Amino acid sequence: MTIAQLYERYLQHPSVQTDTRKLRQGDLFFALKGPSFNGNTFASKALEQGAAYAIIDEAPTDANLPPDHSHRLILVEDVLTTLQQLALHHRKQFNIPFIAITGSNGKTTTKELVYTVLASTYTTYTTQGNLNNHIGIPLTILSVKKDAQFAVIEMGANHQKEIEGYCKYTLPTHGIITNAGKAHLEGFGGPEGVKKGKGELYDFLRSDQVPALTGPTTSTATGPSGTSTGGTAFVMWDYDYLRTMSQGIPHIIRYGTHDADVTGTVKPGTTDSSFLHVALTGGPTIHTQLVGDYNLPNVLVAVAVGKHFNVADEAIKAAIESYTPSNSRSQLIQKDSNHIILDAYNANPSSMRAAIENFAKLVPAGISASPEPTNNKILILGAMAELGEESLNEHKNIVDLIGQYPWKEVILVGGDFQKLQHPYKRFDNSQQAAAWMKTTNPKDAYILIKGSRSTKMEEVINQ
Repeated sequence: MTIAQLYERYLQHPSVQTDTRKLRQGDLFFALKGPSFNGNTFASKALEQGAAYAIIDEAPTDANLPPDHSHRLILVEDVLTTLQQLALHHRKQFNIPFIAITGSNGKTTTKELVYTVLASTYTTYTTQGNLNNHIGIPLTILSVKKDAQFAVIEMGANHQKEIEGYCKYTLPTHGIITNAGKAHLEGFGGPEGVKKGKGELYDFLRSDQVPALTGPTTSTATGPSGTSTGGTAFVMWDYDYLRTMSQGIPHIIRYGTHDADVTGTVKPGTTDSSFLHVALTGGPTIHTQLVGDYNLPNVLVAVAVGKHFNVADEAIKAAIESYTPSNSRSQLIQKDSNHIILDAYNANPSSMRAAIENFAKLVPAGISASPEPTNNKILILGAMAELGEESLNEHKNIVDLIGQYPWKEVILVGGDFQKLQHPYKRFDNSQQAAAWMKTTNPKDAYILIKGSRSTKMEEVINQ
């Protein structure tokens, strides 16, 4: 069966699933394989549960398949490749901006903010949750419906050539690299490897593969017939390395704290300084529900995207102010008498440093900016993963940073934190840290909880 023929089946059943536990009547089931599972073995079950068709890459061994099953099994050479090719075929049906977002830190928050701004005015589809890999991205593309005016696609990566591969079936017209910090150093081969890997998005935007756009939501940079020509990047102009990396992209929209198309700064001295407040140059102050000054670039790029696509200033402000972070990403949680910043979705040296420095200087509402404003602050940090041979040194750098500020308590959990000499409390895992929290029962404290996904630091307060 050709991709075009399979696409006809998809148009009849435009809902794709790879997990029988989430299957709904009429879905297409793609029987993916992984190191510890083989979706082919669930194909018959998927059909029993109501899947319209099951796409498989291993011929069924059961000679007693029900008669209605055999004609609903579609045998292909490789299910994953077929899923990605189907996504590409679907992508080519659209003449709308596809905005790709990647980066070491902040890409999910940026994706949510950009989506929220665009969705205030346009019919917009985006990545759900963290479906930002070789499976999640094609599923996201296939979820984009005919009424779409924008698609916002998040791309995660931990090695080179990964973003390049995603671009081949996403065909982004616009791109955002939030930053290129110390994340996944082991897979990328060091900091320069991170820049090269993330920069694959810019490489695509420089290429002649970027689809041309026409219509009311096209870029303001257009050719002689009103058709947009070439890729567009939204670039954080404060970061010299992104300036350099983005050279040669046909259209660049700059954002930052100065010398950019859209500029803004953190507004200090607000009533509630737990949250980020952004003063736009020549515009209003946006009162976000985000914790941390490190979210400033994420807000500014959402503003830049909105302005570029003619979203009204009032709508941009309202959209950003309405966004509430979730899923352990810079969430501010009130629990008993304690104020908890839960930032436990992921961590790397860059994001860990930013979170600690922001938390150290944070002056909570109602507390004067005394010489020792951190006396009731508690750090609970989990180890950082995927740092390769740099791991021990990067953990030592974090320990050294912690020592520059006064804290009520510091708890370090797991990984290479356990291999270092330091004066702080140490635990093997988040369950032990949770037991400490329960026993100690801090009162009126401000607590930062952060760590890599593998440390499951959210369990510190969920026990």
